Amino acid sequence: MSLIARPLGADPASPSPESASSPAAIIRVPLPIVGTVDTRLKQTVEQALEDLPQDGDRPTLVLEFSPKEGQAGEASEFERSLSVARFLAGGRLSGVRTVAWLPRSVKGHAVLAVMACEEIAMHPDAELGAAGVHEAHLDPTVRRGYAEIASRRRTLPEAVALGMLDPALAVYRVQTLEGEQYLLDDELETLQQRVAAGESDTVINGVDTVFQQSEVGVLSGREMRLTHHFASHLAPDRLQLAEELGLAPGSLEEDPSLGQGWRAARVELRGAIDRHVVNRLQRAIADERRRRNINFLCVEIESAGGDAAEGLRLANFLADLNSSEVRTVAYIPHEARGSAALVALACDHVVMHEDAVLGGPGAGSDGVTSSDLRAPVEQLAQAKGRDWSLMMAAVDPQFRVYRYTREDTGRVRYFSEAELEQRPQPDDWRRGSEVVNESGFEGARAQELGLARYLAANFDEFRQIYQLEDNPQLLKPNWAHTLIAALADPRWAGVLLFIACFSLMTEMMAPGMGVPGFLSAVCFTLFFWSQFLHGTAGWLEVALFVLGLSCIALELFVLPGTGVFGIGGGALVILSVVLASQTFVIPQTSAELEQIPRSLMRVGLGGLGFFAALVIMRRVLPRTPVFRRLVLEPPSVEDAEDLEHRESLVELVHLVGKRGVTLTHLVPAGKARFGDEMVNVLSRSGMIDAGTPVLVVEVTGNRVMVEPIA
Repeated sequence: MSLIARPLGADPASPSPESASSPAAIIRVPLPIVGTVDTRLKQTVEQALEDLPQDGDRPTLVLEFSPKEGQAGEASEFERSLSVARFLAGGRLSGVRTVAWLPRSVKGHAVLAVMACEEIAMHPDAELGAAGVHEAHLDPTVRRGYAEIASRRRTLPEAVALGMLDPALAVYRVQTLEGEQYLLDDELETLQQRVAAGESDTVINGVDTVFQQSEVGVLSGREMRLTHHFASHLAPDRLQLAEELGLAPGSLEEDPSLGQGWRAARVELRGAIDRHVVNRLQRAIADERRRRNINFLCVEIESAGGDAAEGLRLANFLADLNSSEVRTVAYIPHEARGSAALVALACDHVVMHEDAVLGGPGAGSDGVTSSDLRAPVEQLAQAKGRDWSLMMAAVDPQFRVYRYTREDTGRVRYFSEAELEQRPQPDDWRRGSEVVNESGFEGARAQELGLARYLAANFDEFRQIYQLEDNPQLLKPNWAHTLIAALADPRWAGVLLFIACFSLMTEMMAPGMGVPGFLSAVCFTLFFWSQFLHGTAGWLEVALFVLGLSCIALELFVLPGTGVFGIGGGALVILSVVLASQTFVIPQTSAELEQIPRSLMRVGLGGLGFFAALVIMRRVLPRTPVFRRLVLEPPSVEDAEDLEHRESLVELVHLVGKRGVTLTHLVPAGKARFGDEMVNVLSRSGMIDAGTPVLVVEVTGNRVMVEPIA
């Protein structure tokens, strides 16, 4: 059995400049450094040292300092931070190139660990410093710790390290003929006195203030790199960091297994991509992660594409999975075209058969333009550390991408002209031939371009590449998922809505029965429950629906006749049903714009069917033996005119003070019996249930006002 597994970027025909990059690994350092963070970090680094090759070029180990959202690691403990710093600056890591990368600001004693690396790379806007921010009193031991790490690594001058620690210290940059020196205020004073006394040959050309006294010592990434040259690189993301460090794109990836082996699972994406397929896969993955905490997910793709918006939704879901917790690998035995290519490229790795096809024209891609996809594809590429131009070319064969070579290093990348302009130094790249993608990229070509990580002839070779002992468990939907999918299907969802509305109207026409009202509540609950779990409805839709029903109830029972609450409530109910039928609120693409008329048409057809059923119920039910007791048959035209004439002549003053019993619900109108007389009455005190004793309190013409008897 032959295993086709070449490094990322390798050209099967001829060596590529990208294949010559040194091996690398990246480890995320959670901040603040408290508890067992230091111990776990050392264990992870030790495991990385064992995995990195010891022969050949010196490996690169990147430590990504990752504070919690909205923080900068200020609460890091000094003793644990110093322990990490001594470990990083010790002889155990002398065989690797250690790089501290700060995508966000780092403050507090975590600064010690940053100083202990050979190089510092920062986001231009990130900040480093304020090491003693939580120290009310600086112990001499703390000062000695900073001086020790600064003198051992010399990433930061000792004076700058102490200035970041103690706001009471002023730090100066002194320009001399021999170069720059960074001195504290007392050191600068001593130097100036020696120069003035002729005891030193140093010629001072200028003095700049780095930190003023009583100023918190903090430097931005730009200051660290451009002003003081403490930082070796500026990099806003991993892709740029890899380029700055001379590494292959995608080489900086974490190992979720931490050397403990894979807990693997597999899902299959087969056939056309649509909303139901995407929701099923998302639920299966989320459930399995909660149940078994998997750290390896194989997405086996055999698809010619489908709904572009749904494919992008699945791609974003996979890209959002934390790569430090789970590694996602797309396996393509035959094809992943159209939007299925985006799903594959949203995974950490792509593994293909040598004859498989990635990208190219796919099913369901009509009407989707580059302008629709560019912004989401850029975000997706940034999340996965890829160049977005090649991802665009995979789904849009008309998108122009070129081979570029960096003149100073000879490295090869593939950009569109738009992405080239986004590079920090676009003039450093020399344009070459255009990348042609008329019918998709075959396996070998995809690997050459860096889109595919490995080639595998079958799934057994795929397992061998990742050292999977057994076939990963295939995640399939259970009976609950199948039921949800069935109820969320537009046809069954329409049936649920029809039954719910029909039952609600029946309850309102014959109040007090209870069964139609209960059935209506059950159907509405099933509708929103299925749509909620299916991913098309959220709390917004539920809130709009409840608010709409509340407004309608206000119109009927509290403020009748105003019309505002009734019309507004009906509009809110319709809006909630429309939003529950789609995955977006505000359309962003042409495909989403096309979805709105379909959603409105579905609701409109349901409304027509509902009103048709009302007409049938009004005309037919009163004549049926079973339902004639529940629905009053409307009088004929002659009977109605005769009744109106008799009621206009009737004198009902004699009923004042009489007691009777309601025959129907009074909402607020209804019927009541007083002795042998059955009279139309109005409630003065809101709704009154049928069978309630009432008292006539006022009669005006044929208007009989009643109140319940306490």
